[in-house]
Amino acid sequence: MKFLKAFAQFWYDFIIGDDWKIAVAVVLALCVTLVAMATGALGDTALTLLGGVAIVVGFAISLAIDVRPKRR
Repeated sequence: MKFLKAFAQFWYDFIIGDDWKIAVAVVLALCVTLVAMATGALGDTALTLLGGVAIVVGFAISLAIDVRPKRR
């Protein structure tokens, strides 16, 4: 049981890390890309660009949330 807890803790720390918002953005970007791929609406190059842009936008939004000034 101790091994399973340590194994789960490792994967949680590896995937989530310090910022859960980036992990959620990556999962959402992968889901959007998967749906676009499953529908066959886009070619390979467009899917690659869509996935990359979605991840970069998600990271930028997470960064903007983290560096915004605190309200008093």
